[in-house]
Amino acid sequence: MTPRHVAVLGAGPIGLDAALACADAGLPVTVYEAGPTVAAHVRDWGHVRLFTPWELNLSPRMRAHLGPHAPEGDACPTGAELTRHLLEPLAELPALAGSITPRTRVVAVAREGLLKHEHIGTRQRAAAPFRLLLDGPAGERYAHADLVLDCTGSYAHPNPLGDGGIPALGERALAHRITRTLPDPAAPDRWRGTVLLIGAGKSAQTAARDLAGMPDTRVEWAVRATRPDWGEIPDDQLPERRRLVDTSRALASGACDRVRVHTGTRLTALRQDGRSIRATLTTPAGLRELLCDHVLGLTGYGADSAVHRQLQIHECYATAAPMNLSATLLGAAGGDCLAQPPAGLDTLRNPEPGYYILGAKSYGRLSTFLLRTGYAQVTEVIPPRRAQ
Repeated sequence: MTPRHVAVLGAGPIGLDAALACADAGLPVTVYEAGPTVAAHVRDWGHVRLFTPWELNLSPRMRAHLGPHAPEGDACPTGAELTRHLLEPLAELPALAGSITPRTRVVAVAREGLLKHEHIGTRQRAAAPFRLLLDGPAGERYAHADLVLDCTGSYAHPNPLGDGGIPALGERALAHRITRTLPDPAAPDRWRGTVLLIGAGKSAQTAARDLAGMPDTRVEWAVRATRPDWGEIPDDQLPERRRLVDTSRALASGACDRVRVHTGTRLTALRQDGRSIRATLTTPAGLRELLCDHVLGLTGYGADSAVHRQLQIHECYATAAPMNLSATLLGAAGGDCLAQPPAGLDTLRNPEPGYYILGAKSYGRLSTFLLRTGYAQVTEVIPPRRAQ
C-alpha cells in the first residue's frame, strides 16, 4: 500500500536524505525536528572533524539535488562544514519547502485505536494509521502518518559512566557537573585544571588528543580495558582514524606528561568536594580517589526507545538495535565502518509494519555506523521511482 503521508523523525543527515527520497517518490512528507534548526546534533559537535571525506558523506540524492553546488573533494569536513555546505543547503531546496517542522519533538508514536499487544502481525494493525504525540511551540498536538522513519540518532542519549553500564554512585546527583560532549579546542579556558576523562572510544580519544594540546589542563584518563587496542583497524583506509589511534597509543605510553592513562580502571563514585569533584576509581591495585575540576564522560551513546514504547519493536537484548539488523551486524563481527554488510529491506523491518529505525539509532550501542550506510537504508525503504 502506498503511504498517504510519511513522518520523518529528525532533520539530521539521514532525516534530510529520507525527506528527499520521499519527495523524489512523490510521497507527502513531514520532517519533525526537536531543535530550532536542521542538524541540531551535528552542530553540537561542529568543531569535530569526521574521519570520512566528502564523497562518503553525501548520498546520490543529495548530489543530484545540489548539482554543481554539492561539496566534493578528499577533505574530511568538520561538523560545522557538513552543516554549512551540505545540510543547510539541502533544507533550503524547493523539494523540501514547507516539509520541515523545527522545534517540534515527537514524544511518542502509537497505532490509532490499538494498544501495543493487540493484533500482532495482522492486516488490521498495518491498516491503522500511526498517531504521533508532538510537543512544539504551541504546546501538545497530535499528527498522523502511514509510514514513520525514525532518524533521530543517538547523540542526545549518552551512556552512564559507572561499572556495568549503570550510573556511578553520585553520578545522577552531579549530572550538572558532568560534560558528555566533545570539548572544543578553541575554548581551552573552559578546561583549566584537572579533567577526569572516562571512556576509550573514538570520542574519548579525540577529547584526549585535544585536551593534551591545552597547556593549563591535566588529564586523568580512565580506560576500562587492561590492554586497550584503541579500536585499531588493520590496514586502515581512513588516515584520520589511523592517526587518532597512533596518538592514543602514544599518550598511553607517556608521550605527554599532562595526560595520565589509567587502564583497567572503572568509575565507582563521584561526590562534591568543595568546588571540586572527588572520584572513586576501581583500579587493578584497588580503590583510588582523585580530585578533579571537570568530569568528561564519553562512554558512547545509545538508542532511546521511549518514542516507540507502544509499538511492536523487536530490540536486540545486547545492542538495543532492531533485532534483524543487529543480528546481521553481530554476525559480520567486524569493527570497521567501511566493511559493514549491506542492509536489505527485510533486515530493516520491525514487527511493527511501516515503522523503520534508520541511521545511527538503528545501530544501537554499536559504533560502526557510517553516513553512507544510513543513506543506503533510506534507499531500501523509499526506493527511487522507475522512469516511465
